[in-house]
Amino acid sequence: MALAEGVLVERYGLPDTEAAFSLMRQASQRANIKLHQVAVAVARTSGPNPGAESWFEPRPPEPAPPLGALGSGPLDAGNQGEVLGTALNRVLDITGTDMGNVQLVEDTTLRMEKHTGLNREFTDFFAFVDGGTSCSRAAVASSQVTVKDVATSPGFDDLSRRVILSAGSRACHSVPLVDGSDTVHGVISSHHARPLIGFTGAQLRALQATSRATGAWIDWHRRTVLPRALEDLHRLALARQG
Repeated sequence: MALAEGVLVERYGLPDTEAAFSLMRQASQRANIKLHQVAVAVARTSGPNPGAESWFEPRPPEPAPPLGALGSGPLDAGNQGEVLGTALNRVLDITGTDMGNVQLVEDTTLRMEKHTGLNREFTDFFAFVDGGTSCSRAAVASSQVTVKDVATSPGFDDLSRRVILSAGSRACHSVPLVDGSDTVHGVISSHHARPLIGFTGAQLRALQATSRATGAWIDWHRRTVLPRALEDLHRLALARQG
């Protein structure tokens, strides 16, 4: 956040980092994007040309990919919270549980974006994950990973195991969110109060369809909605200058 604030202060001659934070917050709210995602994009995206009215070259609109595999009614494809929440609910419905979470890839880390049914200790502890869990293994392997019994699985260190069990999760299943180019953009994990035997072929296929639909949507969102948010931020900053 601090890096993005500094970039904006220098680029637009803002009076302080508070003004930069306010502009990013406005842009994030107007685009239904998390503030930290706007900040990361500001810090990592080449800035507009000096004096340019637009940040990016005009591009033709690109329709959102179909989301029918998420098993819901019409969705606002531009609303990240709505789409990710629906994808999470779809995974939980298929796997038969009410505990789960969504993580998105940020560099080599998985960052918690959405969760339900999990306690504060769990969500704080696993806010950022870079290895040693079923979700990280699913992301690296680009394939679904089932931990049938967290209590006996060798895939966790003692602290991680304690936090998971304390949240009431005895088993978990992680589904990578993969686009058409086989790039992993995140992971949805379901958590279960009892050890798992496994899932049927039909369940695994439904989870795969959810994976592909959500992964394609994340790719589209990052290529279209996020740049629009940066363009909006640029215009807001220019208006403040004026």
